[in-house]
Amino acid sequence: MPTNTWNRHHILSLADFTTTEYDTVLQTAASFQEVLSRRTKKVPTLQGQVVANLFFEPSTRTRSSFELAAKRLSADTLNFAAASSSMTKGETILDTAKTYLAMGTDIMVVRHREAGVPNAIASEMDRLGVKVSVLNAGDGQHEHPSQALLDLFTICTLIDPASPRLELLKGKKIAIVGDILHSRVARSNIWSLIASGAEVHLAAPPTLLPKFFAEYISEEVGDKLILSSPSSPTPHTLLPTPQLFLHWQLEPALQNADFVMTLRLQKERMTAHLLPSLREYHQLFGITRTKLQLCKPNVKVLHPGPVNRGVEISSELMDDPEFSLIQSQVTSGVAVRMALLYLLGSGKA
Repeated sequence: MPTNTWNRHHILSLADFTTTEYDTVLQTAASFQEVLSRRTKKVPTLQGQVVANLFFEPSTRTRSSFELAAKRLSADTLNFAAASSSMTKGETILDTAKTYLAMGTDIMVVRHREAGVPNAIASEMDRLGVKVSVLNAGDGQHEHPSQALLDLFTICTLIDPASPRLELLKGKKIAIVGDILHSRVARSNIWSLIASGAEVHLAAPPTLLPKFFAEYISEEVGDKLILSSPSSPTPHTLLPTPQLFLHWQLEPALQNADFVMTLRLQKERMTAHLLPSLREYHQLFGITRTKLQLCKPNVKVLHPGPVNRGVEISSELMDDPEFSLIQSQVTSGVAVRMALLYLLGSGKA
């Protein structure tokens, strides 16, 4: 598997990922997907290493996926749960991390409701001069790198199962619809999809895609922004080489789209009344078979989960294998997270 091109010690963000790194992850994940199709699904790659899943925030898919990925690589796993930990007695996050370091942890997979916690733990490990790698499993409204990478892998393997690679998405139109304001998944996907050369369309009500988000994106991606407004459904170019589009109506985002990614309404992160009702949201921005008629005939739908059925996506569409890649995303997640753990751990043995 391709490790000679991998020099990254931590995986905290996709903002500075190179094309070579994306392709290394995709190719490595493809190798592990083949392993997972065998009768014996375990390899000794990380035997003797310890992977600690430090999840300070509830999770089903991400936590289970990382735990299974580590076990498939023959690593020993430690699973942290904040509610039953010494943090209830006043222990700090960094002290918790150093406790797991003292137990011989090689890789820390960190999820937290506050942005920047994985970075802080990584900085502390670096300060201590230890070889522990930190992998961001989702931090606040910042990023969720492994989710974006498994989304990328799901799409690329659909296009070319034998050789998934970043260039396959060049020129593809991908719509991301929903609670973009609060979504770390959307932010990481913007990085990976822009890097691929895809045309990315963000669509949400103004309260979930406010104008300051456009300013944030324009600062981050430079000369690749386009903006549209409710009064001007047809986007107008703001800058010379656009790849990223913002819409406050759904139809322009879906028009001729190759892929549609819908996002959960993160009500637990909403500090204000941002929507009139869930029914109205579904009518205007919920993805249904009827609305997919605006897209290309072979359009596919993704959702990072968990799903609010009948809100972001109709229940029948979610379960329709002709359109839905949602279960494929979950399956891809194990192979991609095996790849990430392998790439971080391959130099530690």
